[in-house]
Amino acid sequence: MQLISVNIGQERSIQQGKESGKTGIYKQPVSGPVQVTKLGLPGDAIVDTENHGGVDQALYLYTTPDYEWWSVELGRELKPGTFGENLTVNEIESANISIGDRLHIGEVILEVTSPRIPCVTLAARMEDLTFVKRFRHAERPGLYCRVIQEGTIQAGETVIYEPYTQPTILAIEMFRNFYRPHKDEATLRRFLAAPIHYKDREEKEAQLQKLLSNS
Repeated sequence: MQLISVNIGQERSIQQGKESGKTGIYKQPVSGPVQVTKLGLPGDAIVDTENHGGVDQALYLYTTPDYEWWSVELGRELKPGTFGENLTVNEIESANISIGDRLHIGEVILEVTSPRIPCVTLAARMEDLTFVKRFRHAERPGLYCRVIQEGTIQAGETVIYEPYTQPTILAIEMFRNFYRPHKDEATLRRFLAAPIHYKDREEKEAQLQKLLSNS
């Protein structure tokens, strides 16, 4: 597996229907060594800090097999960074990755925490008001990661994939559960057994507590 591209975005304006706002979704590939910290890539704009960024969402990763599928679906070539990802890697499809799986890139270690849930900013970026729905049904969400070990990375480096060996869930199961939540005890405990994003953990813990208090 290889790191195809490292992508960084600057803050810029974006038109969302009749509204305009600021975003960091427009990312471009960069060359040379890039520092990776617990909060992501220095210099990469994170505008909507309520929904993006933070230690459990430090980096967003997308894959070339998923891009190739979208290129056929949309009838045009999509370049790395189009979906606002920080890292583009080859060989794997994001639907096949589990929460807790790790990616080793040089000295850097990343751990998958959650799938990407599409928003209107992505639809505006793609200039397609239906794109949130299309992205959902495509089930190729890409992956958010926390940084276990900081360091430097560079496009072209080898990526070593390390599957999580403890009980976990597929990222695509988490993606589907966002839209069609299953709040039974067994499902909630499966989610909580995995190293999921801290916001998802807080939500699932509250749901489990409510369920148990009502039983």
